[in-house]
Amino acid sequence: MKSVHQTVLLKETIDGLNLKSDSAVLDCTFGGGGHSMEILKKFPKAKIIALDQDKGAWRENDNKISFHNENFSNLDKVLGNEKVDGIIFDLGLSSDQLENSGRGFSFMKNEKLLMTMKENPGPEDTTAYEVVNNWDEKNLADIIYGYGEERYSRRIARKIAEVREKAEIKTTFDLVKIISDAVPAAYRRGRLHFATKTFQAIRIAVNDELGALRAGLEKGSGALKTGGRMSVISFHSLEDRIVKKFYKTLEKEKKAILINKKPILASSEELKNNPRARSAKLRILEKL
Repeated sequence: MKSVHQTVLLKETIDGLNLKSDSAVLDCTFGGGGHSMEILKKFPKAKIIALDQDKGAWRENDNKISFHNENFSNLDKVLGNEKVDGIIFDLGLSSDQLENSGRGFSFMKNEKLLMTMKENPGPEDTTAYEVVNNWDEKNLADIIYGYGEERYSRRIARKIAEVREKAEIKTTFDLVKIISDAVPAAYRRGRLHFATKTFQAIRIAVNDELGALRAGLEKGSGALKTGGRMSVISFHSLEDRIVKKFYKTLEKEKKAILINKKPILASSEELKNNPRARSAKLRILEKL
């Protein structure tokens, strides 16, 4: 299946890495392959090591890309003792996962409640179905508020608990209806879809995205050569806060320098072509 994903801040991310013709680059979130393929266009002799937890992301058959079906929190297992010149983290969901995965990431499609990045989750893997049907009300409320920054988190959690006493919550549309019934009418008519924050929160919980990010940043910085750079694109404040704090800690410890003090945002031209880029923030670090 052809990728429909548009890579955000593509030029800024790659330029910021300051690569050479034969650089080794770790693409921690391969997705549609936008960053990796663009690097190879500019630097045909570059070596790309690509990771993605979603095996369905791998569509190319290019021997210049070494693809590993792995979460970036385990990048040390993939690299071993190898050091790289550049690392890219493009966080969040790709358009392909929203449109084509069938795993319930989108509140616009009626699908099973999975929300796991794994293409074929096993019985040991947490899913959105388990979260909404089995997790206690307080935990649900805390997750929806903490990970989604949803002000009506308690009302939504209470409604989920009420509904599941009568019947299982099986699909995304089941969950959307619950959220719709729980929030005020004015909130349902807001600019942001009323289910956005709850879906984001549950997805983050299912995939332990924030824990994986902290581990990935720590291990990634250890895998960089001296003078190597790390580009991280985040899409919501929780991710950006983690990246900013991690970068500042390394700077304070004199282990790295910040290439950009403030996050790089998408240009007005990019926003016209790809509205998804409006929330993207790029931060770049160089290892000392």
